[in-house]
Amino acid sequence: MDATKVKEAVRDRYSEAARRVTSGGTSYCRTSSAASCCDPITGNLYDTAEKDALPDTAVLASLGCGNPTALARLSEGEIVLDLGSGGGIDVFLSARRVGPTGKAYGLDMTDEMLALARENQQKAGVQNVEFLKGEIENIPLPDNSVDVIISNCVINLSGDKDRVLQEAFRVLKPGGRFAVSDVVTRGEVPVEIREKMLLWVGCIAGALRDEEYRDKLARAGFQAVSIEPTRVYAIEDAREFLADKGVDMDALAPQVEGKFMSAFIRAVKPVISANKTVETACCSTTCCL
Repeated sequence: MDATKVKEAVRDRYSEAARRVTSGGTSYCRTSSAASCCDPITGNLYDTAEKDALPDTAVLASLGCGNPTALARLSEGEIVLDLGSGGGIDVFLSARRVGPTGKAYGLDMTDEMLALARENQQKAGVQNVEFLKGEIENIPLPDNSVDVIISNCVINLSGDKDRVLQEAFRVLKPGGRFAVSDVVTRGEVPVEIREKMLLWVGCIAGALRDEEYRDKLARAGFQAVSIEPTRVYAIEDAREFLADKGVDMDALAPQVEGKFMSAFIRAVKPVISANKTVETACCSTTCCL
């Protein structure tokens, strides 16, 4: 599928999700014939206290695969950008963490999701938030303007991931952090099986292998890249979804076990010193992240 068709498919999916939530339902995946695709992926990502502090429509519109705000170690006064912000759940959680001296941007390309997010902002009474219309391949912010970029299972949906990572690098300040949740694969998997499993995991079959993700981040200029699995999906998780796809489940299991996962992906934009040398970026749990 080419990049344009991928973008159209993603736009349609998330527009429909927003309409369902606005009309009193839940997000698309939870109410479609592919309902099983989302249960072990999007469920139980946020604790009760986080969800209780937000409008129900922000929670219901969440289609992520992780909780990047819980892992990004945001600090007071920082500027955060959420790529593919949807109904705004991660933007609102980030805004709380950076406090009134900080700011959280949400970027989304769908009018329906932006309208829902802005309505949720009004309900939540959050002031240090701004939602922007645009594509993650062309971020409408200036160079060196953001401290942290987060995203929740969105980059895997892009048909031009190199461009996304280049744009993320551009808008981050020197020393800025890339801290996203995304779907990745690990190891070799037959193409036909990969496509079926990724249709289940991501609803759009576009996840990168972990090694490829590392390489793309490095080519974009990032340092200190790390990929930490947060949920590894077993074949049993996908059994119901794959049951009518002509798949021999018993034969499939040993070929996919432990190879499809949600992961937390970290990287840092290096700092260029006055003498034009690149300073080593720190990305340990006791340092910048």
